[in-house]
Amino acid sequence: MPTKSQQRTEIQKMIVDYQNNPDDEHLQTMIISNYERLVGALAAKFAKNSDVREDLYQVGMMGLIAAMKRFDPSVGGSFESFAIPTIIGEIKRYIRDKTWSVHVPRRVKELSPKIRKATEQLTRELQRSPRIDEIADAVGESEEVVLETLEMAQGYHALSVDSKIDGDAEGSAVTLLDIVGKPEQGYEHVHKKLILREAFQFLTQRERDILTCTYFENLSQKETGERLGISQMHVSRLQRNALCKLRTILPHKEEIGLSSHK
Repeated sequence: MPTKSQQRTEIQKMIVDYQNNPDDEHLQTMIISNYERLVGALAAKFAKNSDVREDLYQVGMMGLIAAMKRFDPSVGGSFESFAIPTIIGEIKRYIRDKTWSVHVPRRVKELSPKIRKATEQLTRELQRSPRIDEIADAVGESEEVVLETLEMAQGYHALSVDSKIDGDAEGSAVTLLDIVGKPEQGYEHVHKKLILREAFQFLTQRERDILTCTYFENLSQKETGERLGISQMHVSRLQRNALCKLRTILPHKEEIGLSSHK
């Protein structure tokens, strides 16, 4: 059985080979399989529920692939010590930018956790709820900024459209959905496009061109080959490679409409 040192050397060799051959889907899958549990553990650490955990897992996988591309064994240290901060950074960035229910300024997103941490610490120290001026002193901000952040931070969780507000004149229940209208299917379409846009950065330009032709312009493989100046067989092979990469990054491909294409 190989030692940890031998395993680390083997992984580093595989990563260097992958950097030299980024289109080698089999090699990429082999490397990723060694770190699936690591990415899952990091995603679970930051997730509050199972739905968010799956999103963070996908983001973590993108961070892992980014680390694979940038890792330099000559600098020293293990791949894990380089990859973990990269993965965590991607997850934290996603949480900061994507998980708020409504848009608020970045400074509010960054200051809000500092205020929460300071409030918890002051509560333990003072054995009471801290005043706004005490929190402001603890985080080094003015009372106005703290109050503004506390107010805007409520946007982290939006009120459900099923929430009851006031009854009508006859006493019937009224929900927000009754007021704001019907669900807009376009939002889901935009969400899928954003996911694909992030995932497409891990494909080669030729792979992106092929998927654009076959999935977004509805061209056949033959028509795609004629446009790109390559054979239909070459189009088919590159298309399979591209879909394999996306399946690795996006486990639930059926949610964004990815399937085989003739």
